[in-house]
This record gives sequence, C-alpha cells and structure tokens, in this order.
Amino acid sequence: MSIRTVIVDNDPELLDKLTGILEDTEEIELRGRFEHPAEVLAIVEREPVDLVFSDVVMPDISGITLAARLAETAHPPKVVLLSDIPGLSIKTWNIKAFGFVPKPYTRGDIAGMVSLYRESVQGR
Repeated sequence: MSIRTVIVDNDPELLDKLTGILEDTEEIELRGRFEHPAEVLAIVEREPVDLVFSDVVMPDISGITLAARLAETAHPPKVVLLSDIPGLSIKTWNIKAFGFVPKPYTRGDIAGMVSLYRESVQGR
C-alpha cells in the first residue's frame, strides 16, 4: 500500500528533517513538500493525497485552519499536526485532525503516526 503524503512547514530546517524521515519510511510516496499551506490546498484539489503532515503555527493559514479546510474537500486527507504548543494534543480531538506529534519529534514519532494511519485504513 502506497501512502500519498504531503508535508507543510514554514521552517526550512524542519521541512528538510521531516522530508528525510518520510523518504526513508516504507510505503510513503512523498507527493510534495511546501512552506505555505495554500500550496497544500491546491495539490489536494488536483490529485489524491492520503496523509498531510502540517506544522500548526504558520503565516497566513494555521495548521488547524488548514486541517478544517482539507476536511471540506471532495477526498479529504488525514492531517497530522506538528507543534510545540503545550496542551495542543488535547485540542486536536476538537478539530479536523487525525493526530498530533509534539515537536521536537523523532523518527519513531513519525513512524508511529504512519503506522496508526495504516491501521486506520486497513480497518475500513
């Protein structure tokens, strides 16, 4: 099973780190990496995306707003929010997000979220 994935983070260093982790993760097909949330909205309208990893704090559109907008698309991807905001994991369940990974994250944190996604689609 190939998991079509995009990532968005306005911090180039963290974007590179997450790109490296996902490129080394079995089953991940990285469809794009972006610094601006609007680019994610555009790609999801053009082609199928299964999973989005998004920073929460970004200029223009927050990751929380992005998750809500993606939930309204024809084929909404699952969204994993990434942030160092204390207590956000509890808030995640009140918004349109699949999961939350606190920063700084590890390769294991990201792999765990990919496994959780895989289990969720196999259980359909």
